[in-house]
Amino acid sequence: MDNYNSQSPYNYGGSYGYPHVPPPNQAYPPPPNPGGYPSGPPPNSQYPYPQNPQYPPQFAHSSSGHLNYQGYATPSAPVAPPVEHRNYHHPPHSGPLAYPQHGYQPPPPSAPQPNLQHYGSFQYGPSYYQHQYSGHFQPPPESTGNAPPRVENLSSQHHHGGPPSNYDHFKENPSIYASTNHDHGKDNAPIYPPAYPPIEDQLAHMSLAGDRPSAPASPPAPAAFSVSSIPPQYSHSGPLPMTSKLHGQGTMYAYPNNSFSSFETSSMGKFETQSHLSSQQSFTYPDSPHNHSMSIMPYSPGKGSKKVFLLHGDLDIWIYEAKNLPNMDMFHKTIGDMFNKLPGNVTTKIEGHMNNKITSDPYVTVVVSGATVGRTYVISNNENPLWMQQFNIPVAHHAADIQFVVKDNDVVGSQLIGTVSVPVENLYAGGKLEGSFPILGANGKPCKAGAMLSLSVKYIPIDKMSVYQLGVGAGPEYNGVPGTYFPLRRGGSVTLYQDAHVPDGLLPNFMLENGMQYVHGKCWHDIFDAIRRARRLIYITGWSVWHKVRLVRDDIVAGDCTLGELLKSKSQEGVRVLLLVWDDPTSRNILGYKTDGVMATHDEETRRFFKHSSVQVLLCPRSAGKRHSWMKQREVGVIYTHHQKTIIVDADAGNNRRKIVAFVGGLDLCDGRYDTPEHPIFRTLQTVHADDYHNPTYTGSSAGCPREPWHDLHSKIDGPAAYDVLTNFEERWLKAAKPQGIKKLKTSYDDALLRIERMADILGMQDVPFVNDSDPEGWHVQIFRSIDSNSVKGFPKDPKEAILKNLACGKNQLIDMSIHTAYVKAIRSAQHYIYIENQYFIGSSYNWGSNKDLGANNLIPMEIALKIADKIRAHERFAAYIIVPMWPEGNPTGAATQRILFWQNKTMQMMYETIYKALLEVGLESAFSPQDYLNFYCLGNREAVGVGEKIDIDSQTPANSPQALGRKNRRFMIYVHSKGMIVDDEYVILGSANINQRSLEGNRDTEIAMGAYQPQYTFARKGYYPHGQVYGYRMSLWAEHLGVVEDCFATPETLECVRRVRAMGEMNWQQFAHSEVSEMRGHLLKYPVEVDRKGKVRPLPGSETFPDVGGQIVGSFLAIQENLTI
Repeated sequence: MDNYNSQSPYNYGGSYGYPHVPPPNQAYPPPPNPGGYPSGPPPNSQYPYPQNPQYPPQFAHSSSGHLNYQGYATPSAPVAPPVEHRNYHHPPHSGPLAYPQHGYQPPPPSAPQPNLQHYGSFQYGPSYYQHQYSGHFQPPPESTGNAPPRVENLSSQHHHGGPPSNYDHFKENPSIYASTNHDHGKDNAPIYPPAYPPIEDQLAHMSLAGDRPSAPASPPAPAAFSVSSIPPQYSHSGPLPMTSKLHGQGTMYAYPNNSFSSFETSSMGKFETQSHLSSQQSFTYPDSPHNHSMSIMPYSPGKGSKKVFLLHGDLDIWIYEAKNLPNMDMFHKTIGDMFNKLPGNVTTKIEGHMNNKITSDPYVTVVVSGATVGRTYVISNNENPLWMQQFNIPVAHHAADIQFVVKDNDVVGSQLIGTVSVPVENLYAGGKLEGSFPILGANGKPCKAGAMLSLSVKYIPIDKMSVYQLGVGAGPEYNGVPGTYFPLRRGGSVTLYQDAHVPDGLLPNFMLENGMQYVHGKCWHDIFDAIRRARRLIYITGWSVWHKVRLVRDDIVAGDCTLGELLKSKSQEGVRVLLLVWDDPTSRNILGYKTDGVMATHDEETRRFFKHSSVQVLLCPRSAGKRHSWMKQREVGVIYTHHQKTIIVDADAGNNRRKIVAFVGGLDLCDGRYDTPEHPIFRTLQTVHADDYHNPTYTGSSAGCPREPWHDLHSKIDGPAAYDVLTNFEERWLKAAKPQGIKKLKTSYDDALLRIERMADILGMQDVPFVNDSDPEGWHVQIFRSIDSNSVKGFPKDPKEAILKNLACGKNQLIDMSIHTAYVKAIRSAQHYIYIENQYFIGSSYNWGSNKDLGANNLIPMEIALKIADKIRAHERFAAYIIVPMWPEGNPTGAATQRILFWQNKTMQMMYETIYKALLEVGLESAFSPQDYLNFYCLGNREAVGVGEKIDIDSQTPANSPQALGRKNRRFMIYVHSKGMIVDDEYVILGSANINQRSLEGNRDTEIAMGAYQPQYTFARKGYYPHGQVYGYRMSLWAEHLGVVEDCFATPETLECVRRVRAMGEMNWQQFAHSEVSEMRGHLLKYPVEVDRKGKVRPLPGSETFPDVGGQIVGSFLAIQENLTI
């Protein structure tokens, strides 16, 4: 376990093996001979990529062994003088490397056909009868510009929908159900036509292009349904209403606009479906040239008769109403019957003069492949509930049927009423199924005579949705991610940051288009300056905020000023300073007894520091809400956190006016976060990090041990979207500051928040300087969240109103889960590559080989795998690069850490197997491996002993302990705390949300993120790789991680780039794991698992544990499932 084997542990054969371990400080070898690669497709030459500038030659190392960076000058400027940092090496070759042509011919291009386009038209979230103010569809635009299509145009052979629904009385009285579109200040953007024929015909009440049609009319007669728009050749005689046996009952959570919920499905167990029809059903084809119909006769096939299909696209679902539900509140009925036998009106007295019948509180969940993807709101005391609720649900599931599970809401948990099951086979041809269906109990029989559920379902596959065909930010009319709480804000500016600080000259310069140059931001410098220049307000949210942290450490002007001192001085100047910090339940200060807490967030310590100042600190516990059960309150309060990291200040807007500027990302203002792209582990222990040592891996003495380097991503938003970040803070503050107990008697409980609308010198959102779309430096920005109504004040109490604001319905709560929506939208829109850095990568457990019911049901891993699979079938290149930490922070041998690694390994396995199946399907499994499309990486560093370096050795530490081995081998992982994704060099998502269930479900950890792009730098506009700020940001990150810049990096999706980066990562891992201590120039390490050509993920032979610290790399799972680690 002490050292890794010096020979290559990756058994890929000659062409996949790691390069030999280089001597210390040796440069990367040139790219391998093309002949060494297995035969593959030629480089993608569809777009005329601009030539990359030629860079200076290889650097020379300093004699001290410290990696010296040499600043890169722009091509037109003289080379900058060398700086005492690590240099970047540029290979002597230029242009792409040649490699053999593959042995298959791509499919011939189809004839040009009309491209169905609509921008941001698909609503993932629920929609509850909205109409545009005009009441009409806007005419389609004459042209979408000259941007070339990025994929083949969609076929125009779509059938018109069937006749209007039978719900006429709702159409005649739309005011009862319709409401205006609450978009929270959304720009008055034009309405664009949908991708399908008229909405009345084809989609029947589907929400497209922001238009929410009026509600359907009265429910159809029971036991009758129609499937419209099905080709006439389709024939099927199978059952439609299905029943499900649910083993066990549970509460739980399901949301209209999400695609996952752990509690609901995990409590229900497996589904055992039975076919059942109570009457004859029929399909109708009103638009067919034959205009015929056919009868479907009921029958009961065996359990193995149902076919499993891949649902990849959106489900357009209406849940109208239920009839004749049974009374599940039998306890109340029994008590009532007992008191009815007593003399007098005892029942009335006992029930508080309530003469209404106490009966079921029904709601419906939508379940696909064991994952709950939708949930109606609860209607209390009603056996004939009317929901009239629509869902547009993204799906990426293999499923045989769609389950509509009707439940009775209880104070603790819920009771199963019955199930309606719709076979996917009946939806796969493209038709809409609509009707009333018998609700069947667990025994396969109707739960009550006449119990029916009225609904409609339509499946729209992803290749039929043009919104995903043109990429992110497609054209000037792009309206952002639909179905979110905050709309797209235009005309702002964004600064992107890597790490807390980037010293001058440390990273190479990158030339952008329009004569611009990428500027490396200095995150904590900029935050320090923004706080120092604030005149009105400083609002900070954090998982942790430590008053002792020093933001600036290389500037004499800043000196040794700490964050706490800076905030106190600003508050004394009259600036309103508010801190909203997560209250760690394990940290306490009781009668002088102080505990720092398990997570060491310093929350109590920071509150004590500001106690007698005008800085106001609110320690905010993560609360589940009073209406949840005691057990649920304990779970949420102990397991989950407030995880947002934002800083909001006022800034100079010119003409003696002020504006709002916000910082959003992954960096907390606390200890252990300050780092640079060099990520030193020993060299700064006596200087920059002398009072900021952080390494929670070690228990006991850590004297002389390596620090844990920290890599993170952050951003600054200047413009209208910054006001949405302010709104988030205000909503959270008002909730956290709400008085409890006797304090409720105060008429005004909080005057801490400034009313900026009453302050003449602070500009409102509509008044801030607007960056024109034609400005090459302009940005469009959108704010996303994971949060529920227990953490914010201002969400509507009526669920019908909440749906209008794209909030999902949970049990006793409303949920904003737009971060998940944004990730899915961006992945589906990607055309060339995806680059992810994230602290965790766990999801799509419904498609794992085992542990399918874990509840980690977010779609992101499955969406990436299916994106790659679709590109393979289309004979197009695509690549995904994913960087995660070597292990989750803490002890890698601990049970929780091992469990997270185990779930991560299951996620990897599922993705690689999906890719291999696609290669097998098109006969390319011999030419390519899954790692030619998807690769996982981590970061690490190793330092040789510097000249004159003082080595502190703890003689009391055993020689085989992690501390002793760390000092001896002088290596440690670089902790990846980033939470970001870059797509096609045109779109970036940054924030606080990890890719796991905790961060994405919305009712667990509270999160915030931003999604942004430059409208002048998109594929849709350029027709080739855009070289704007997003491109510069991605190239700068790669330069930091790899220590070099090569020409192939400009086209990440090419096979040349994928294999080159992987070879560098493999070589770096061998250098990191080798017994010889040597200086590392590149930090990007191939994640240490073996992936064979069939996509099987296994431990690396001979290297199954992490160097020095131990712990199985693929993780282990030995205990019961829980929600902490997913």
